[in-house]
Amino acid sequence: MEKIKKLYKSFILLAALLAWTGCNDSAFLEENPETFYTVDNAFSTSEQVDQVLVSCYSHVRVMFCMVEENNTSFVFRGGNGTDMYDVATIRRGNRFNDYGTLNATREEFYNNYSHWYQLIAKANLALYAAELPQIAWASAADRAYAVAQARFFRAFCYRNLGELYGGVPIVTEITTSPRYDFERASRVATYQFAIDELEAILNDLPETTAHPGRLTRGAAQHNLVQLYIDRGVALTEEGNSGESKAAYDKAIAYAGQLIDGGTYSLMTERFGSRKNENPDFYYTQNVAEQTPDRLYSAAGYPLEGNVYWDLFQEGNQNYQEGNREAIWCAQTDYAAYRKEDGQSKLQYSRVFGPVFRDPLASHAGGTMEDVGGRGIVQVMPTFYTRDIVYEGKWADDLRNSEAVLRRTFLGNNPSSEYYGKAIPWSVLNREGQSQDAVDVAATQVYPVSCKIATDKYTGLADGENRSNLFRDEYLIRLPETILLRAEAKWRGGDNAGAAADINLLRTRAKCSYMVQASDVGLDLILDERARELVYEETRWNTLLRMGGTVAVDRIKKYAYWDDPRATLTKPFNLWPIPQVVIDTNKDKPMAQNPGW
Repeated sequence: MEKIKKLYKSFILLAALLAWTGCNDSAFLEENPETFYTVDNAFSTSEQVDQVLVSCYSHVRVMFCMVEENNTSFVFRGGNGTDMYDVATIRRGNRFNDYGTLNATREEFYNNYSHWYQLIAKANLALYAAELPQIAWASAADRAYAVAQARFFRAFCYRNLGELYGGVPIVTEITTSPRYDFERASRVATYQFAIDELEAILNDLPETTAHPGRLTRGAAQHNLVQLYIDRGVALTEEGNSGESKAAYDKAIAYAGQLIDGGTYSLMTERFGSRKNENPDFYYTQNVAEQTPDRLYSAAGYPLEGNVYWDLFQEGNQNYQEGNREAIWCAQTDYAAYRKEDGQSKLQYSRVFGPVFRDPLASHAGGTMEDVGGRGIVQVMPTFYTRDIVYEGKWADDLRNSEAVLRRTFLGNNPSSEYYGKAIPWSVLNREGQSQDAVDVAATQVYPVSCKIATDKYTGLADGENRSNLFRDEYLIRLPETILLRAEAKWRGGDNAGAAADINLLRTRAKCSYMVQASDVGLDLILDERARELVYEETRWNTLLRMGGTVAVDRIKKYAYWDDPRATLTKPFNLWPIPQVVIDTNKDKPMAQNPGW
């Protein structure tokens, strides 16, 4: 990522040069002095085209790795306002499921929409530059790969825009002067554009690459699986269910190429940088007191590592590192972070982490590893996420193990009766106290996932403070492809096939209960996604692409606070087109999405 950061800085110059092309001074344009750059003469080498592509990777990392600590990130990447995530008492001002305050003027809708079109602009610039006659390529294959990456990013944008906003304007050229006449395509047409882009580049993307983070064919195949499901759902919503079955069949076919093709496979045995280790924690608020007798294991609460825990340990994410279920990962590098790349970090402990030190200080406080690091609970998991999906027969599951989703916390305050002992959840949840006290505890103290915290933080000797992780981050992992194929099979009427796919993941997770064909439905698929992809998937995309009232029903059912149950009175499966976009597009009326 250090190299990517340097290249991204170079791209800023290119972006500034592009701005010159909007000048309306014809005399200035006619002179064409060689000392001034334009979009046509700014590029002279293929490496400069690659700089634009690197900026696309950097842009994706910003959006998917919580680089920007703001409400837009908490909503899109963090899932705030969905069935899986809500806000704590201390973050009530950031709630995103109070529909008395949510409307088309909210910055979260605009900023997210803008992010996608910024990425589209970069992809279009790379495509334009790749065609310039002065660019010399080492080989035709190199040029084809550059073009394929740019078209992938463009398709990726339209898939996300279609899922979140429905039909949107399709922009395929660089824009050098103001436009006010963009026209929305339909949701189906938006998905189809992305499908056409990805199918056109499949053969130009490598099966594997030696460079972690770079796109491969598998990333395109995975997105095609999702896009064909999206298209099938959208066709059904339009009343064209006859074509939906063909779309689901295409999704199943692409998923089969990826799942059964031999390149990727689920990791089923322990592996990687800590395969011979178990996680362990000191129950103390003071580094000086971290002695062997204060370890969880010494106190009689040992944790056992497992293959699912290994997936999220530093150094284990990339295919090139031996992880055969990693299809695409965003790159994070601690050395680059220390030197110049301040965005090369995952602020997960900070954003997603609990705050024991507020409601539970008398028993457990501080910001050490035992309480999940230095969390400030910008987004918190609902009881659905932390408990309900593991109730009853669903409990026996590696993804619910103490190593993966830690529910045992020992008192770390020497004056507490629970010092060195497990604090009961009745105490953690302040049962029997006032509703305000219960709310504070329930929304700030919760099980800690190994995806957002660790027992070994990098950089403490350099002054880091347990806010950040420095591992690479999955953008696509094979289990999601498997769950998408299960969904496509279910939508196509093959419940037994869907159950078999879901059980691939449940077998890896050593679950005692395997699902039956009769279990399979949309709720089960969404529940299994929650178990497998918590803190990974963008949940708003998942809910909205389902169509119907799925998003509304589940938000009202599982939100911690009562806001949506009181205010969510409209059915919707799309975010609104930002009002500023509609207002600015003055030469072409742009319809708002239903309900907004």
